[in-house]
Amino acid sequence: MNSDPNLDLEAQLLAWWRELDQVKHGKWMRRALEGLWRLSRANLERLDWKIIAGAIQDMEQGFRVFQPYRRVRKIALFGSARLSPQSPDYELARQFARCMGEQGFMVMTGAGGGIMQAGNEGAGADHSFGLNIQLPFEQSSNAFISNSPRLIDFKYFFTRKLFFIRETDAVCAFPGGFGTQDEVFEALTLCQNGRCPPIPIVLLEHPGGTYWRTWDAYVREYFWHRDLIGPHDVELYTITDSVAVACETIRQFYRVYHSSRYVRDYFVLRMRQWLSHEVIAQLNQEFHDIITAGEIEQRSAFPEELGDDTEALPRLAFRFNQRDYGRLYQLIRRVNELATSDYGHPEQR
Repeated sequence: MNSDPNLDLEAQLLAWWRELDQVKHGKWMRRALEGLWRLSRANLERLDWKIIAGAIQDMEQGFRVFQPYRRVRKIALFGSARLSPQSPDYELARQFARCMGEQGFMVMTGAGGGIMQAGNEGAGADHSFGLNIQLPFEQSSNAFISNSPRLIDFKYFFTRKLFFIRETDAVCAFPGGFGTQDEVFEALTLCQNGRCPPIPIVLLEHPGGTYWRTWDAYVREYFWHRDLIGPHDVELYTITDSVAVACETIRQFYRVYHSSRYVRDYFVLRMRQWLSHEVIAQLNQEFHDIITAGEIEQRSAFPEELGDDTEALPRLAFRFNQRDYGRLYQLIRRVNELATSDYGHPEQR
């Protein structure tokens, strides 16, 4: 609905409410408004409403900025704001961001200094997003993103992290402090529990560094060996000290695999080529442990998928146990290994 400048806000809202049944996605708009209405009758305090208003404003600007780039592949780059441009990890991050830009990805950083600045510098302003956070002592946006229309100033960390995960197709993390660890564990948690689509997670530092190797030893000793994570959860991430390996890990993840979703009780992998009957048989043999019933089937789009941008892509559909996501990552990598064609830049979602 187009707003009429001759109507006041109350009249516009009333007219819009009456038209919601005919508006695209009107059902979800109605649910959102109904939720606000119910909250208005819940005797909330002033601070509660400030949080609600701030979160909505964060989401409003986030969705507006990202909407034109929704079909462009992006990578979230995390790391310390305190590393100087002379540090080896700063140079590594700059090289990595340039490499990913050349592969067709846009780079998202937290817009601050250190690793974030290196990411925006390497990718260049035209291929960068900056998701800044409003803090009393740090941080202002770095010079490589400060004047960009793709710079967003978030009030809350939780809405900022929402957009990092919502928009990204990969994560690359460099050494950092509490914030970097928070972002890495957030991504791992969501991937481990299937709350975001499968994405490659790469942990990168300079040759000879011990940051991620020591972190990995801790995860294996205190999480894996004590049965606090699943036996295949360490498959969710890749540790390397090579920019070439990091870039190739991400490129290979999307070599044939395109995207995924649930349809009815099937987990559906969309692919960029059809696989042979021999490959399907091999996948069923190797990954029968994560299938609850039936087997992996290759097929065209389900009726529920007709009309979307991926309608023409072939699918692998199976009843996934929704538990062993590390094994699901192994399945995606195996599909990419066994396929016969290479489609180059995976820049389109």
